Amino acid sequence: MTFGKLRPDTLNKYVLSRVGVIDPNVLVGPSLGEDAAVIDLGNGKVLVVHSDPISGAVEYLGWLAVHIPSNDIAVSGARPQWLLPVIYLPENSDVELIDRITKQVDSAAKEIEAMIVGGHSEFTPGIKRPLISMTSIGITSADRYVVSGGARPGDVVLMTKTAGIEGTLILASDFRNLLLSRGVPEGLLSNVYGMIKNISVVRDALILSEDRLPNSMHDPTEGGVLGGILEVAYASNKSIVIYEELIPVARETEVFCNALGLDPLKILSSGTLIATIPTSKADEAISRLRSAGINISVIGEVIERHDYLVKMFRKDGKVVTFNDVYVSDEVIKLWSQSNLEA
Repeated sequence: MTFGKLRPDTLNKYVLSRVGVIDPNVLVGPSLGEDAAVIDLGNGKVLVVHSDPISGAVEYLGWLAVHIPSNDIAVSGARPQWLLPVIYLPENSDVELIDRITKQVDSAAKEIEAMIVGGHSEFTPGIKRPLISMTSIGITSADRYVVSGGARPGDVVLMTKTAGIEGTLILASDFRNLLLSRGVPEGLLSNVYGMIKNISVVRDALILSEDRLPNSMHDPTEGGVLGGILEVAYASNKSIVIYEELIPVARETEVFCNALGLDPLKILSSGTLIATIPTSKADEAISRLRSAGINISVIGEVIERHDYLVKMFRKDGKVVTFNDVYVSDEVIKLWSQSNLEA
């Protein structure tokens, strides 16, 4: 049984090659590594649209469903303004479930000052847990939008906050009993719940895009920080060199991943922003983010395309290269194992 994103070869052959009638007003369409569509509205404005399914979470489903696709709007340089959720509920779900989900959706939408403008909800046969597919929409100026594929040689790679924020939150909530059985202290699990406020990168991304500082931005989700960096390299047709010791990982993330045998760089990482910035603008970008109270780290650099997408210098001194843009997310794999054992 297969879980998670389609493999790139399958995606390219059966999905990305079948897009209907080509519209010249679509400036950024469906492509590997680019999450949001950018559509020319005329008069110097562009519409930015993105849809995302939330299938790897239960406890914070509504909250994540707002923030994760809205992050992809923000990293394109637009403020998310409108949301359309499609909510799938298991058969015989009680009203408390839909109440909890929609309260979270409402609260998260208010946090980013966006409105729910439509969508759909239903009881869906055959599913074991609730799911949401959310569409987020924003508008920005035509000269301000940012793409994942804009990285250029000489750019520094910046990363906000820590790796695996979303995955850590899901592990603490939906896999709590498993972590406790592996000896993780209950107090450490409780510490994690403050991370829910760090899931959004809307503020991070808009601070950078306000003065057109980044060449590229990306919100690493499935596949974690490593997957996000690989997608930037692939979409930009460049290589990226990163240093594991420079990538911040929260203590909770490290402890949970060690207990479960997971790689913190390969777990769901919404809440982390990856940006590539020209060296001449890097100090300004770092200063702006730190002035806003956002933790920022320089974790690597962009170079011309080599025979790899990403080269990582590991903490133990080993050097590892990656040439496959696909990273199997380790939290998604954990869910798949749980489903098979259920």
